[in-house]
Amino acid sequence: MNATSLPDAFQRDPHATPGPDSVWFLFDGHRLILTARQDLPTGPAAPLPVTDTSGLGYLDGRTMFTAALDRGALEGAALDGGLPGGYVSVPVRSAFGTLGDTLMGVAGYASQILDFHRMHRYCGRCATPMQDSAHERSRVCPNCGLTAYARVAPVAMVLITRGHGPDTELLLARGPNFPPGMYSAVAGFVEPSETLEAAAHREISEELGVTVTDLRYAFSQPWPFPHSLMIGFMARYRAGEITPQPGEIEDARFFPVTDLPTLPPRFSIARALIDQAAQDALKP
Repeated sequence: MNATSLPDAFQRDPHATPGPDSVWFLFDGHRLILTARQDLPTGPAAPLPVTDTSGLGYLDGRTMFTAALDRGALEGAALDGGLPGGYVSVPVRSAFGTLGDTLMGVAGYASQILDFHRMHRYCGRCATPMQDSAHERSRVCPNCGLTAYARVAPVAMVLITRGHGPDTELLLARGPNFPPGMYSAVAGFVEPSETLEAAAHREISEELGVTVTDLRYAFSQPWPFPHSLMIGFMARYRAGEITPQPGEIEDARFFPVTDLPTLPPRFSIARALIDQAAQDALKP
C-alpha cells in the first residue's frame, strides 16, 4: 500500500453510522481538522458542529470512519474566522508523516467523498436537489434519474531515461510553481477518447518536444489533490531537442542518476519512479 491509497483492511460502507469508537475526518473547506496533539477527533459524535456528514466505512470490521464538512460553523461568523481552541486545520498533503499510511489513505478518500457531495448538491441536468443512492456511492436525481459518481481524473506520468548502468540519465522537468530547485517526471491529464499510452506520448511531445520508445507501465497511485489517479510509466529517450513548453515547463534537462537535483517527496509516485530507475541503474 502507498500513502495515498486505501488500506486493504478498509471496508467501504456509505451507510455506516457513528458509534462509540468513531474516528472523524473533519474538513474546514479542503483543510483537514486535527486536535492540538495532531490526532484525528474520535467519539460517538462530531466534536464540532458539522453538516454533510457521510459514512465512509470500517477498518478491520471494527472501527467506524465518518467524514463531515461544516462550511458555516467552521468558516463562518460563529467561529469568528478561526477554529475553536484545541484544534488546528492543515492541508491534507501536510498530514503525511503525521497520520501514518493507513489513516492518510482514508483521509484522502474522505476529502474526495466530501468534495463529491459539495459538487453534486443539485442535478446538473434539471437542478433538482440530489439524493444519496440507497445501494452504492453515488448521488441520484429524484426528478430525472441522473446518477453521478465521484470524479476521478486519470493522469499519465512518464519518467524518461537514456544510457545504461551508472551512466543512466533521467529527463526531469520543473513547473513554474515548483519549490526552488525541484525537478520531477512529466505528467498530464488524459483527454476524452484517449488511451493512457497516447496521452503519455502527447504530453512528452507537447511539454518537452522529444519522442520516446519502449513506453511501459510501472505502477499507479491515487492522488486526492483533489481527485486524480496517477498512472506511472517508464520510457526510453528516442530523439529530439528538449524544448520546454512555455507556461508549463520552466526548465527541463537530463540529470545523471549519480547527481540528481531536489526531488518530489517520497510519498509521491514521481519520486517512486525516480528512485526505481536510479536503483535499477546502479545495481551491481
